[in-house]
Amino acid sequence: MKPHTALLICNLGTPEAPTKQSVRAFLKPFLSDPRVVEVPRPLWWCILNGIILPFRPKSIAKNYQVLFDQYGESPLRLYTQSQVKKLSLCLKDKGVVVDYAFTYGNPSIEHQLNKYQDLVENIVILPLYPQYSCATTSSIYDQISRLQLRQRECLDIHIIKDYYRNSLYRKALANSVKDFWEKANKGDHLVISFHGVPERYREKGDPYYQQCVETAKHLVADLGLSSDEYTVSFQSRLGRAKWLMPYTDEVVKSLGVANKKIVDVVCPSFSVDCLETLEEIAVENKGYFTEKGGEDLRLVPCLNDSDDHIQMMIDRVMPFVDMAADK
Repeated sequence: MKPHTALLICNLGTPEAPTKQSVRAFLKPFLSDPRVVEVPRPLWWCILNGIILPFRPKSIAKNYQVLFDQYGESPLRLYTQSQVKKLSLCLKDKGVVVDYAFTYGNPSIEHQLNKYQDLVENIVILPLYPQYSCATTSSIYDQISRLQLRQRECLDIHIIKDYYRNSLYRKALANSVKDFWEKANKGDHLVISFHGVPERYREKGDPYYQQCVETAKHLVADLGLSSDEYTVSFQSRLGRAKWLMPYTDEVVKSLGVANKKIVDVVCPSFSVDCLETLEEIAVENKGYFTEKGGEDLRLVPCLNDSDDHIQMMIDRVMPFVDMAADK
C-alpha cells in the first residue's frame, strides 16, 4: 500500500564527525540563523567569523569525540534513528512512512521534503521540542516557507507547534524520573534544567519561558514534590547578555554549598540525550557541584526512544494522519 502520509520528526542536528571541520560546518548555519542569534548582522558576522568559528570548534570537537567514542556515532542521531524505527513499526499499517530531518545538518528539511513530495499526499512535521521557541521551532517554519516560495504547487504540510501540554508527554516525563529513582534511589534535590534563551526573547513575546514553567509545575505535581525539593533552571547560555534565570551552573554550585549530597537533573526541553545533557550536565555541571562539596550529580536520561515517548508521538500525530486518510 502506498503511504498517504510522511511523518518527519525534526531535531536541531549534529556534526557529521567529531572534528573541527565538521563542528565548524554545523555551527556556521546554526549560529548564522537570525532566529537563533538576534544581533545586528554586521556585528554578529564579525563575532561569528572572527572569534567563534576560528576557535570554538576545536574544544567542542573534543567533547563530541568523547560521545562518538562511547556511542560510535552522535547519540542525537542514534536516538533519532531509533525513534524512526519504532514509529515505523507502530505506524506501518496506518499508511505512514516515517523519517527524520535536522534543522542544521543532514538530512536537511529541504532534502526530506523534496524526497517525499511526490511519494505521499500529506506531510506531518513533528519538531521534537516540547516547548515552542522562536529560536528552535520557528526555524523549521522558516525553512519550509522558503521552500514553498520556490514551488508552483505548495506541499500539504502540517506542523505540530509544541506538545508540552500533551498528557502522554507529562506521563512519560514523570515516569522517566520515577524509573530513575526506582533504580538509583531518590537524590536530595531535583534540578529541572531547560535550555536557555536570551531574556529579551521573552520580553519580545516568545512563549518559551512560560511553557517551561508550566512543564515544571506539572512535573513536580506528578512527582509529588514540595517546593524545597526542586529548582527550575536554565542552561547553555552564550555570550554576555542576560539569559533566562536562574542559571543551571550557578544553581548546582549553590546546592553543593548548601550541603546537598546527591542532586538529580532532568532536562525536559531535550527530547534526546545530546552534548548539552551528556557533557554539559553529566560532566561539566557535575564538576561544579562536586567542587562545591557535593558528592554526586546524576543525569536523568531524556525520553529518547522509550516506549512512553514513542506513544506520545503517535498520539500527537494521529489526528493529522487520520485527516489525511479521510481525504
